[in-house]
Amino acid sequence: MTATPPRWSALTGTRILDLSRLLPGPYATSMLADLGADVIKVEDPAGGDLLRFAPPLFDALNRNKRSLTLDLRTEEGRNTFLRLAATADAVVESFRPGVLDDLGIGLAALHAVNPRLVLCSLTGYGQTGPYAAKPGHELNFLGLSGFFAVPGRLDGAPTRPGVRVGDMAGAMHAALALTAALAGDRADRQGQHIDVSLSESITAWCSLFALPLLGIEDPLAAGLVQGDNDVFTTADGRLLSLATFEDKFWIRLRTDLAPEFPEFPELGSADHDRRADRTAAREQVGALLRRVFAARDHDWWHKRLDAIGAPWAPVLTRPAELLTDPQAQARDLFHQPANGASTPQARFPVTFGAGLDSFRRTAPALGAHTREVLDELGLLGDRKPGARPVL
Repeated sequence: MTATPPRWSALTGTRILDLSRLLPGPYATSMLADLGADVIKVEDPAGGDLLRFAPPLFDALNRNKRSLTLDLRTEEGRNTFLRLAATADAVVESFRPGVLDDLGIGLAALHAVNPRLVLCSLTGYGQTGPYAAKPGHELNFLGLSGFFAVPGRLDGAPTRPGVRVGDMAGAMHAALALTAALAGDRADRQGQHIDVSLSESITAWCSLFALPLLGIEDPLAAGLVQGDNDVFTTADGRLLSLATFEDKFWIRLRTDLAPEFPEFPELGSADHDRRADRTAAREQVGALLRRVFAARDHDWWHKRLDAIGAPWAPVLTRPAELLTDPQAQARDLFHQPANGASTPQARFPVTFGAGLDSFRRTAPALGAHTREVLDELGLLGDRKPGARPVL
């Protein structure tokens, strides 16, 4: 499965060497690869990326890439990498600070062979500061970010998300920063080091909501949690989300449902039709809606809420439901890889008028493109008889 990278993309024609592993770095480079960059995944011959043990996730994060195996602990491996770096636009890595220098392929060595090269480093806490050398994972970054300082439930209890949002935030900032740094004429590009802290990335998101709570003794009183913006259980045990944040939607809901649910008049149009009043009465509003939604099954609510134009959606709690959702199907959001993999993948989640094929190449086997890449460098023909290979 191969196709041509998008001709309209500013990333088409750029070469990115990806030394990163696991989730954040590979997700960042997967977005760049989808958008046309030639991403070469440089892996250790002894097993490669640790995420290969989880093929569905690995396959989704590494499509449209090529795999080259090099032992960077050897002189020949390092020299080969530097020759490849001389042809590249960027290097992405996720080692702890200082490791790249210890390997002999740090910023100084890279700029010695390619002064215009952009080095993007993704680490837990950044290249400097008292936490720079600390190990860390997504839950640690969430803990520092203010994520748990922002209430999300009526009872104020902190809830850890199942999706690794701390890692994904850093990956998206890395992809955006690299796209900006690589834009324009390569001849005019300034070589630089992009320092991406996963902790800072998620903190930047969370601080937008946490910092306005400064000086507020009870965060629940700030209005971020409302009784009518929540998840509710229907009579048949299924879940739906309601988001009547705007007054017009609440007024329509209580007006149109009042004949069937006499409970609604107890809130009164004059008392609770304004957002601030409903938020102040969040416990009462929430309790009312829990009773109301528990009175009918999900299909009834589906038809009724659609009929009145309410801002609602089913809550999908099983992975298979993602694939059968009519909106996802209508927009061809998911794709079944052609390499026999059993797990579908989501396309790049933006539709371009000029077109974009997110599935040009399936994730590579370990070292699948080593000879191809070395041949592009002219290294295969340079090898002396009996020389130790770097494959």
